[in-house]
Order: sequence, then C-alpha cells, then structure tokens
Amino acid sequence: MPSIAVLGTFDTKGDEHAFVAKLIRQRGHKPVLIDVGTAEPPRVRPDMTREEVAELAGIDLADLVQRHDRGECVAAMGEAAAVVLARLAAEGRIDGVISLGGGGGTSIATTGMRALPLGFPKVMVSTLASGNVAPYVGSKDIVMMPAIVDVQGLNRISRVILSRAAGAICGMVEMAPSVASDKPVIVASMFGNTTACVHHATKFLDAAGFEVLVFHATGTGGRTMESLIESGMVAGVLDVTTTEWADELVGGVLGAGPERLDAAGKMGTPAVVAPGCLDMVNFGARDTVPAQFAGRTFYQHNPQVTLMRTTPAECAELGRILAEKVNAYLGPVTVLLPLRGISVISAPGQPFDSPEADAALFGAIKQHLRPGIPLVEVDCEINDIAFAEACANALLSHLAAR
Repeated sequence: MPSIAVLGTFDTKGDEHAFVAKLIRQRGHKPVLIDVGTAEPPRVRPDMTREEVAELAGIDLADLVQRHDRGECVAAMGEAAAVVLARLAAEGRIDGVISLGGGGGTSIATTGMRALPLGFPKVMVSTLASGNVAPYVGSKDIVMMPAIVDVQGLNRISRVILSRAAGAICGMVEMAPSVASDKPVIVASMFGNTTACVHHATKFLDAAGFEVLVFHATGTGGRTMESLIESGMVAGVLDVTTTEWADELVGGVLGAGPERLDAAGKMGTPAVVAPGCLDMVNFGARDTVPAQFAGRTFYQHNPQVTLMRTTPAECAELGRILAEKVNAYLGPVTVLLPLRGISVISAPGQPFDSPEADAALFGAIKQHLRPGIPLVEVDCEINDIAFAEACANALLSHLAAR
C-alpha cells in the first residue's frame, strides 16, 4: 500500500490536514501525518510528532519554542522537514507528500519538498500559489495549487479544493512514470550563443546511443540541470555553457547560485566542461543596467536583454572559479578551450572580441587546474563543428571507460 506524507502545522491547520488524510485513506493509501508546528499542541494525533521531527534534524525544539521567534521557528522546521522527508523517501517509507498552508506553512513544507528528488510526487496547496512561487519551488517539480480561500477551517470552497488536491497526490502516486526512452541520459547546458555547438555535439551523442537533455543557462536552467544530476539519473554532463557564473560573480540577472558546477563533481558523473559565454553578463532592457557599469562594453541582444562584456580581471576570476570547481570532481572530467571565441559575439571581429580578456580567462584556468585533469585547446570558435565534435568525443571516451 503506497504511503503519502501529510505534512503540516497541526496546531493551526490540523483539521484541514486530517480531512486530506481521510480522503487519502479512502483512496486506499496510507497517510503518514507529520507535524511541523511549534505553537499550540496539535489538533490531531500525528504519526510523527514535532518533537521527533526536530530531534531527527538535531534541533532543540523546547529551546526553539521558548524564544518565541516565529520566523526562526519556520526556518528551523523547514530545515527539519527537509531532513525527515529525504530520509523517509530514501528508506521507501513514503511515496508522495502533500501539504497545505499559508505563508509559514508553505515555506516549511516546500523547504522539505525541495529536498526530494525530481519525479517524487509533491503537492502544495497554498494561499501564495497564484503569485511568484519561484522562491518556494526552486528547481524542483512541486505542484503548487491555489487554496482560493485562506487555509483556515473547512468550508464549501476549501472542501472542494482539498478534495481535488488529495485526488491529485493519490493519482500521482498511482501513476507509474512513462519513460519513452531507455537510453542513458546526458545533460547539456546551452545559450543562444552556443546553440550551434550543442546542436552539433548532440548529433554525435545521439548517434552513440545517448539521449541528450538540453538546459538553457538562464539561472533556473542551470539549477534544474544540477538538480537532475544530483538525482542520479544522468550518465554524462556536457557543460559547455557555464555563463551563469559570470552573472553570479559580476551581478547579472541569470546567476544560478554558488553551487553551479558542483553536482557532477559530487556525483562522480563523467563530464566535459568549457567556458562557454563567460564573456557576457546578462541584464534586462538597457535602462535596467546598474549605473555602476557605465562605460562598459554592451551588446543589445534584444529589447529585453542587454549583454555586458566581462573584463580581463573578471575573466581571470571566472577562470579560477571554473578550475577550482572542476578540481573537486570525483569522476572523469575534461576541460576544453575554444581559442577563437567562447561565444558567437566574442569571435574575431564580433562586438565582444577581446583577446586580452580571453587570455586572462584561459590563463587562469590553466594556472589553477590541478594536474591530471585533461585540458584540450581547440583552435576554433566554440560553435565550430570541430569543437563540438571534440567535446562529444571527450565525453564519450569518459563514458566508455566506466
């Protein structure tokens, strides 16, 4: 019998969670009620108490509650929910999770849900679901369902919404995922300025029997790719568009966070890494570029996107970061350098052509890359078919050696 975690603050939303648990039980599944409240005693008897949740996460619940800081309680129980849900899922004790709540409950529950792998059923009924849910969903496949009315008691509207939500999580658990291909998966990072490279490389990898999933390097794309690598579903990584690190370092709008480039290293996944599009930092329309960057070199990609050329100093730091990230890789990895341009617009004669900046980038990579990691210099532009083939062959060589 599949088990579904019903996670929530049972001191304020206990009746609503009990209603959902009842519907899940009627559907023939086992609800596992997990209390993450910190205020009044729970209204319903949980299967896992708040004390047990806190203990598993190493949190002194009594001390936490005694400080009467709601924000601190929400953050702490969110972290605890992540520990508990990840453990229960890894041990096969739950097959899905559902929660419902307002701001605090949504923060706690989605923090926990983000610790679960892609494909694991997750439903969040929230009063915040009709707004910007990016901080709650992150790069995970959390289904956000609008609560319509406040999650405060049962009424003619909330009963309908919660019934549909219970049906949704039960249906997700019951439905076995359809996998259209049994080919091993390779993930690739791409930008408009590296599309030709990834397109050419994908042809080689497809012909070799792999399925290539391409992620647009827009911050969310990079985080999602990292998350998928961490799920263990990925056989190889073609990370030729590491541009998100330029935004992360300089302050553009498409940074993917300081963990970008970490997942393949931690998982030991065979990888190829290139400094694709590290020549550019992304902003919105031209009038959104911060005043501190006045006098820099810009390129108007379209009316909504303004690109700024990275300086030699920034490129040197980006080269160091890339090398040190790769140095931590536990699996086979090769770094490839396209010596005649790391994007369409940094090729000779193009708006971002800067031999000095490229030299600083390549020099820092060479200086900081640890011995033993193959470094291949290819005398062409990144979108040249020769570079794409070199990347594909390097990755296939690593995969063949596994």
